Amino acid sequence: MTSPARVLLADDHALVRHGVRLILDGEPDLTVVAEAGDGAEAVELARARDVDLAVLDIAMPRMTGLQAARELSRRLPALRILVLTMYDNEQYFFEALKAGASGYVLKSAADRDLVGACRAVMRDQPFVYPGAERALVRSYLDRLHRGDALPTRAVTEREEEILKLVAEGHTSKEIGELLFISAKTVERHRANLLAKLGMRDRLELTRYAIRAGLIEP
Repeated sequence: MTSPARVLLADDHALVRHGVRLILDGEPDLTVVAEAGDGAEAVELARARDVDLAVLDIAMPRMTGLQAARELSRRLPALRILVLTMYDNEQYFFEALKAGASGYVLKSAADRDLVGACRAVMRDQPFVYPGAERALVRSYLDRLHRGDALPTRAVTEREEEILKLVAEGHTSKEIGELLFISAKTVERHRANLLAKLGMRDRLELTRYAIRAGLIEP
């Protein structure tokens, strides 16, 4: 008998983590071995623990689930990634695939879909919530593998990381320490963001971050 898949669960709401853990730990082939309250902690735990599957929420402090997925895909390419989210949103769906996730499950249907999604992802099969076309997923993944052009992002991945932290109220020095860059580099990125988005100050950046789903209102 094979050992159960070892799962890392990341969500900033403890009650959600508790409920999801009950679902997964009730299955003989799945076991939650680590929990994280934000994306940055998820990356740290995944690197420190022997984990097979990361189940990530999208909207989390410090680092979103999409940002964490991108980082985990770079650092731990063998790790399977599943996004569990409240957002029934095509943009997030495609961003999740681009970030390295193999599955996308809505929290509203977690009791129905989550276990099957985990098993599918562990078999290296894509899983999307009912209503999304599997052919669309395959087409998108094929484009990624061929290196075909994909829709351009409004901001770069690094700018997105800085935008989120600025909106959360971190200083340039704190952001630099979190991202291992200088405060001067943070200020340069921030100035680029303001110019690129046509904004004037932190308040407008925060409003943009809320609309983009990087932070919760």
